[in-house]
Amino acid sequence: MKAQKTIKIFNILMLSALIVSMLFTAGCNKQTSSDELWKTALYTEDKTFGEGAKTAYVEVKAGDKSITFTLKTDKENLADALLEHKLIEGDDSQFGLYIKKVNGILADYDINQSYWSLCKDGEALLSGASDTKISDGEHYELVYTK
Repeated sequence: MKAQKTIKIFNILMLSALIVSMLFTAGCNKQTSSDELWKTALYTEDKTFGEGAKTAYVEVKAGDKSITFTLKTDKENLADALLEHKLIEGDDSQFGLYIKKVNGILADYDINQSYWSLCKDGEALLSGASDTKISDGEHYELVYTK
């Protein structure tokens, strides 16, 4: 009887984890197609920044367009590497930096229910940019999601 109850609890937890994972992954693929998003963009073509020892690739996806920033950095986390080159803006929170602008493109949930999803190799990250440690050669995506 106790084993059956434990199995039921385990199944509920696994189902909950699956649902949360699906919601985060959906954010990495869902895009709004609008050229309006790119009107305020700082860069509209791929660009390389910095001279550090590590290289990270950050693809910015908004609507049906994307560009990639190649960051050569010595910074430890993704937020600091992006802030170093003024590629993101946001608000500090108890969970780290809440990114509101990427490449000059605003995503603000309070204004139009949009936000920036942070992914790595197409998979949603459960950590924010402030807690995402950079290793050489990694590929990240910041996806405008609405």
